[in-house]
Amino acid sequence: MELDMAADELKSVLNRLKRAQGQIAGIVRMIEEGRDCEDVITQLAAVSRALDRAGFAIIATGLQQCMTDGDQPVVDRDRMRARLEKLFLSLA
Repeated sequence: MELDMAADELKSVLNRLKRAQGQIAGIVRMIEEGRDCEDVITQLAAVSRALDRAGFAIIATGLQQCMTDGDQPVVDRDRMRARLEKLFLSLA
C-alpha cells in the first residue's frame, strides 16, 4: 500500500512526528539527569499518544483511499481492508 496523503494531512502527521521526536529527546535528557520517575512516565505517555495519533491519521487516510477507490476489484479491496485492519489493531 502506497502512502498518498494530501499536503495538509502530510503536514499534520509530520508535525506530530517531529513533536514526538522532540519529546523523546527530552525524555532521554530527563533520564540522564535523573529526573523524577513520575515526570518521565508522564512524558512517555504524551509521546506515546502523539505517535498513536500520527499512526491513526495515516491509517485513516489509507482507509479513505481504500473506500473511495472504486476501480479496485473486490478481492483487492478486501485484501486492502484486511491489511488496514491489521495496521489499525497494531496501534490499538
